[in-house]
Amino acid sequence: MHDLRLTPTRGDLAAKYLEGKVQADRFVVGEEFEVIAPIAPVREQPSSNAMLMTEALRGERVTIYDRNGEGWAWGQLGDDGYVGWLPDAALAKPAAAPTHKVSALRTLVFPGPSIKLPPDNTLALGSKLTIAREEGTFAVTREGTFLPKTHLVPLDHREADFVAVAERFVGTPYLWGGKSSLGIDCSGLVQVSLTAAGTGCPRDSDMQQTGLGRALEPHERNSLLRGDLIFWKGHVAIVRDSGTMVHANAHHMATVIEPIAPAIARIKATGSEVVAIKRL
Repeated sequence: MHDLRLTPTRGDLAAKYLEGKVQADRFVVGEEFEVIAPIAPVREQPSSNAMLMTEALRGERVTIYDRNGEGWAWGQLGDDGYVGWLPDAALAKPAAAPTHKVSALRTLVFPGPSIKLPPDNTLALGSKLTIAREEGTFAVTREGTFLPKTHLVPLDHREADFVAVAERFVGTPYLWGGKSSLGIDCSGLVQVSLTAAGTGCPRDSDMQQTGLGRALEPHERNSLLRGDLIFWKGHVAIVRDSGTMVHANAHHMATVIEPIAPAIARIKATGSEVVAIKRL
């Protein structure tokens, strides 16, 4: 069975590269676009009321296979392969390869080289941009907008400690499918943090449990290390040290740091046991 979250196939249409592997009425060669909105929702159905499955950030590439003529495009994200419906208005043909990414939790985009101007937009950690030149304390994008240089790093920059990245999200509201400091979910926090540190990471917690690290043996679970991942069915948390963890969760409706043992007990009381602890 193909995971439809990662496989661009429907009964009526599928990606050309899947021909011979899936059943579909027709196969389409996709067209590459880039996300030009600060954050683009990726939804289960072509409707603003449909479930938010994930988000695509500014500068991400998307292969589009279908448009419904009502403002929605169906395609696959370039970074993690997620498939869903995005607003057409959030997409444009790629003009130039990105050179930098946002390293601050979020940064403001100004129309000129002054912090006193009203900003045009807010970009999230991990957003990608093409920087054309520098002017004073600002980096100037290909489009002619201005961002604080101190909030940007080259595209190949790697954060030293992904847990420290996750800790910066403390206080962020919980948002199912979210991937920014405006709203994030448990697996989004893991993905955004690991990606900032240069580690490829799938989107959802079940994919992360399958694809990341090695499972700790029962006797190893008594000596947790910073960066270990604790998995429940449908949830994941990041170990900070032997006694505390950081996670985005719906109990607090926020990203929080809390003691591990009481958290495991609280989650167990809701009927959910730890299913794995993985070491990267």
